[in-house]
Amino acid sequence: MKVAITSGAAEGPTRLNAFDNALLEAGIGDVNLIRVSSILPRDTRIVELPELEPGSMVNCVLSRKISDRRGDLISAAIAAATSGDFGCVVENSGVNRDPEDVRREAVSMVEYMMSVRGLEIKELIVEEINHTVERCGAAVSALVYLD
Repeated sequence: MKVAITSGAAEGPTRLNAFDNALLEAGIGDVNLIRVSSILPRDTRIVELPELEPGSMVNCVLSRKISDRRGDLISAAIAAATSGDFGCVVENSGVNRDPEDVRREAVSMVEYMMSVRGLEIKELIVEEINHTVERCGAAVSALVYLD
């Protein structure tokens, strides 16, 4: 199994348009996203996001934050951990929080999930994005299942 981690942030005239623009910025705006929970299969490899077929159905773990308050700092993060057996993924987001806290919290949550399952972390990757809202903004991070 291959997965990719991506993120994007953008503005738009409405909350929905800002979200759509952030998805486009992340390279996942032209596909149908199916939100799934947080387990990675055995032998998952994390790769660069390829170009996806427009209109395809794509499983993902999605973190998102949208705000229409000028000056808000919005953050979205994904943390993924693999082991020799299987792995876990968490999403985290925040408004007007220290971005490093959002990142640290995501890492802490995925480390905990691996620990309670008795899994030793082989690889841990975090993707986060932060955006200061001008009018109406959105930030997204996603782990996309590729096959």
